[in-house]
Amino acid sequence: MLKTVIFIHILCACIWTGGHLVLCLAVLPKALKKKDFDIIHNFETHYERVGIPALLGLVTTGIVMATQYAPAFFDFDIQDHYTRHILIKFVLLFCTLALAIHARFFLIPNKRLVPLAYHIIGVTSLSVLFTLVGFSVRAGGIL
Repeated sequence: MLKTVIFIHILCACIWTGGHLVLCLAVLPKALKKKDFDIIHNFETHYERVGIPALLGLVTTGIVMATQYAPAFFDFDIQDHYTRHILIKFVLLFCTLALAIHARFFLIPNKRLVPLAYHIIGVTSLSVLFTLVGFSVRAGGIL
């Protein structure tokens, strides 16, 4: 059962991180060059159909794995390998949600392309860091 949860988590991470890399490296430069907010909006409209469920899948499977690998998580012992990585992932999740909420309520309604570009770069960087932390926890620790 746990191996299935890990597989689903990795699959969701591929969707989440891959989608943001495409947005950041392929779609965003085109939108900035043409100064066309709708290019971003069109991509987001399609990507959200798989991106949001992937994010929810990541959170759900992450919680399941955390309960299995770090049952004493709430002791907040950062010397514990799993607890340290889970705490880092929570910080990354909080930062991702903060950027997403700010973009959704302040930048997107006003079609502010350049500030949104910084958010896209930020969320993409965070998603890559999520992947690095996930790798680190499974690889025995690089963090």
